[in-house]
Amino acid sequence: MVSETVQVSCVTNGGTESNQGFKRKHLGSDEQATASCHNGSDNKGDIGTSGRDMTFNIDEDTQLNNASKKVRLPKELTFQDMYNNQDAFDDEDEDEDDSDWEPVQKHIEILKWFCTNCTMVNLGDVLHCDICGEHKESGILRHGFYASPFSPAVELIQVESEARVRDKDFWSEASASNCSTAVGFDERMLLHSEIEMKSHPHPERPDRLRAIASSLAIAGIYPGKCCPIPAREITPEELQMIHSSEHVAAVEVTSQMFSSYFTPDTYANEHSAQAARLAAGLCADLASAIFSERVKNGFALVRPPGHHAGVRQAMGFCLHNNAAVAALAAQAAGAKKVLIVDWDVHHGNGTQEIFDQNKSVLYISLHRHEGGKFYPGTGAALEVGSKGAEGYCVNIPWSRGGVGDNDYIFAFQHVVLPIASKFAPDFTIISAGFDAARGDPLGCCDVTPAGYAQMTNMLSALSGGKLLVILEGGYNLRSISSSATSVIKVLLGESRECEPENMVPSKAGLHTVLEVLKIQMNYWPNLSSSFEKLQSQWGMYSVENKEKQAKKRRVFEPPIWWRWGRKQLLYHILTGHFHLK
Repeated sequence: MVSETVQVSCVTNGGTESNQGFKRKHLGSDEQATASCHNGSDNKGDIGTSGRDMTFNIDEDTQLNNASKKVRLPKELTFQDMYNNQDAFDDEDEDEDDSDWEPVQKHIEILKWFCTNCTMVNLGDVLHCDICGEHKESGILRHGFYASPFSPAVELIQVESEARVRDKDFWSEASASNCSTAVGFDERMLLHSEIEMKSHPHPERPDRLRAIASSLAIAGIYPGKCCPIPAREITPEELQMIHSSEHVAAVEVTSQMFSSYFTPDTYANEHSAQAARLAAGLCADLASAIFSERVKNGFALVRPPGHHAGVRQAMGFCLHNNAAVAALAAQAAGAKKVLIVDWDVHHGNGTQEIFDQNKSVLYISLHRHEGGKFYPGTGAALEVGSKGAEGYCVNIPWSRGGVGDNDYIFAFQHVVLPIASKFAPDFTIISAGFDAARGDPLGCCDVTPAGYAQMTNMLSALSGGKLLVILEGGYNLRSISSSATSVIKVLLGESRECEPENMVPSKAGLHTVLEVLKIQMNYWPNLSSSFEKLQSQWGMYSVENKEKQAKKRRVFEPPIWWRWGRKQLLYHILTGHFHLK
């Protein structure tokens, strides 16, 4: 929780003592203004002495009248008496000049604090975040998502015991050879952070890894059931297989700078280059270890993320493309065909660019697109690859936010798995951004930990179970830690939930899937039957929509004689026989 104090100026009528300092500051200007006024009156007085005498007499009479009024005032005054004798209430010391009076400014301190869980700002003495409901003093960094969101402090023993009770039936008695999952993590990646906070904490922050690591530790997963893999920094030669030498040099030079930015939202400090090398090196070594069957599968708990990093640019919080590095490492270890499934809520434009002309790597992305209005704007369904690799880039672009488990699993059943099975990969990589999770402040979608677990389970059947999950985005600590834990449990062998047979998508989700099928069936003929089946289902939805629209139009029934008069055009529009485009 980050907090600070905001000073708000409030104007009050202060006393003379508190005003003296402020008055002295403007004293010179007031004296000059007074002098100029007196000079002006003297010049006017030169018109004649009678005018000056007249003014003197009037002033003398006024003073006498005021004095007499002050003497004659009765003890009990009505409001009318006060109004008629306003001069009687003037201060006796008329020499005091208060024309330069100014109000006193007092500073009222308003507490502003940023939620540890979602980074959103909160004002005042509220104890829970207005956005996510997390407690101001949340223990999520110490206990992960097992910590209560409603309590400021939870004993570690209590949280740990709850976790043990939840997971006591989870672990089987399988040997390490049958259930061997590696986790790549190094604390030096926590040093990559934004030096100077702007309006609020940067969403891609070290706490993301801390929350996941705490959750895994409390659950006894890592350290525990998962084996660690030694950290290694990727070499420049390995990076230059996917990035330009200029890009590699641009990232390296940040180690000589205290703070720098590639884009307004992509920061770096003196430790960022090493963190990026460690992240890429861990992903490469995990891919090699999995394909060579030293371990069964793995999870790369790394940052900075990578799927926005292209051949020549760093952007979208990403410096090096970790998934691309892992794909080439798997191919160097012997894999001929690699599948990359990217379920981050943002399109992985960098990964698509790197493999856009490569038929040995199939890239499938599910992301918010909204006609190119959602960051980064790429990833339309018509982007299918180029120069002989058409069909090896599959984009499933959601047309709105709020997409949940049903739409994602429906897309897996009818697009992802049919294409992936036909491709028959030797190695599978998941670019696992958890910013489509429920509660994420950037993604604003509705995927649950169970949904992520289901998608992981569906992909684990490919490539003989050789599966590497690489962390990408995700900025709600409770969502990202619970989702990552659910995914790792699937890697370890848990499969409590069966795959749903009849997933009912939203109408917008069904429309997106149909659009993708219509395009991709030109490159994957096995999609034709699924497209025809779903098209009939979409036709039923279309009929329902037309009937609803017709009912709305018939709310107002025009008079029948409008049909033959001058209002016949309006009649046909209102009755639905003529449509305006």
